[in-house]
Amino acid sequence: MFNRDSKPLRIDTLIAKSVRVNGDVEFAGGLHLDGQVSGGVRADSQAPASLSVSDTGSIEGSVEVTDLVLHGTVRGDIVARGRVVLGASARVEGNVYYGVIEMTLGAQITGKLVRLTDAGTEPGAAV
Repeated sequence: MFNRDSKPLRIDTLIAKSVRVNGDVEFAGGLHLDGQVSGGVRADSQAPASLSVSDTGSIEGSVEVTDLVLHGTVRGDIVARGRVVLGASARVEGNVYYGVIEMTLGAQITGKLVRLTDAGTEPGAAV
């Protein structure tokens, strides 16, 4: 998986296509998801962390990461202070709070897009 700058994303953890996780997932570094998570996915807030979700991957819960590359489905709010990249097969049912966003034609969002600013636009703040 490569980001726009052609640097490979760091992947420390892989959740395979045949795996279903019931409960929250907390991680550090990089996580690649081909399977399903029924619960929130949160990165360690003390260090940059990236999440990539393939077209077979899905999350039924909120996502809190630094950077996100999404080709699958998220049913919940997304908070990514860095970059959000939504591929053509990405489906989001929830609000997306982002620092920078990149969307490919075909990506679908049912919810609000809210840019996070240094001034402190935070999820839950009046928009």
